[in-house]
Amino acid sequence: MPTFITRILGEGFRVFFLSAGLYGLFVGLVWGLWLVVPYMAPDYGMTPPMWHAHEMIFGYATAALGGFFLTAVPNWTGAPEARARFVTLAAGLWLAGRMAMWFSGFLPPVLVAVVDLSFVPVLAAKIASQLVRRPKPQNMIFLLLLSFIWVADLLTHLEWMGVTTDTLQTGLRAGLLILCAMIAILGGRITPAFTRNAMKRAGEPEDKWPVSAVGLDKAGMVLALILPLSVLALGISLLPGTLALGLGVVQTLRMARWRTRWSVRQPILLALHIALGMLALGLILWGLGVLGIGSEIAALHVLGIGCVGGMTLAVMSRAALGHSGRDLIAPGPMVVAYGLMAFAAVSRWIGTELDTGYLGAMLLSDGLWVCAFALYLIAMWPALTGPRAPRAG
Repeated sequence: MPTFITRILGEGFRVFFLSAGLYGLFVGLVWGLWLVVPYMAPDYGMTPPMWHAHEMIFGYATAALGGFFLTAVPNWTGAPEARARFVTLAAGLWLAGRMAMWFSGFLPPVLVAVVDLSFVPVLAAKIASQLVRRPKPQNMIFLLLLSFIWVADLLTHLEWMGVTTDTLQTGLRAGLLILCAMIAILGGRITPAFTRNAMKRAGEPEDKWPVSAVGLDKAGMVLALILPLSVLALGISLLPGTLALGLGVVQTLRMARWRTRWSVRQPILLALHIALGMLALGLILWGLGVLGIGSEIAALHVLGIGCVGGMTLAVMSRAALGHSGRDLIAPGPMVVAYGLMAFAAVSRWIGTELDTGYLGAMLLSDGLWVCAFALYLIAMWPALTGPRAPRAG
């Protein structure tokens, strides 16, 4: 087997962050093509918009999660990293799920569901075997969220299989909000910590470092867990909308203490702050939309593009550089990608909220998304596919 392939399959962050980038680009290109030429959409077992939504949440995002957890959990616990055999198996299951969804119009819905739902349990089992070495509650919580993601995906397939008639929209929204919950919890942990470390290295006095309020952090974690669970149980209703508003406000208050303005000096750090800002904004907009104020669909895209898209780009690029032995300095194309992703979210929100130039706004947002992932692949290709950089000295 060529060295190139063995290197990619040898570490979880390489194959999954590369797969996420390629698939994010692919889904964006396909969606843009269908917007222009709708009749070219294949015969799916679902409408093209639903395929697009499902694959962004349960396809692209789960690849990013796979790369992150297979890399981060061994660092948290001291457990050995997953071997190439497991990484290959997990990547194969993820890819099989994407193929099953692409050919869903020609396959039995039950088979599509079984194949698509196979990746997350295997990933969760591996993570669990590593977390039990040091079973800290703040880390074990991610197993719970992964189980929520699996249930949300199951709800989408139950409707496609004809078992239910009203679980597709619930599953899609719950899946997105579960991703946002992970970002609220994990991002709320790493963003102030990374900012604090950067300010310390820069010689900033300690009284200017980010600070965390225990009460706000606990409230944010509780709300982040309850919100997607309430959607799974109740669907789109008053309670989830109110919880989203509360979590958005709490997230805003937390960020006010994290020295976002200082992070402008370091784009790889600023990208984390922007994504979390999109999380706060998107949650508030979604809560208002559910309560009948503004567009709920527009708010979902602020969360999906600005928060999930922005945070995954920020984390994947940072982890790829760090774990390949490179300096934590975002290359120029990557810096542009961060900005394009934020503009993609804003343009999609404006086009939907104002209900004017809707198709143009969708095409612009999709084009910015595609360009962001093209630049990500260009910038991160050496880190994801090349050998580790030699240690200085």
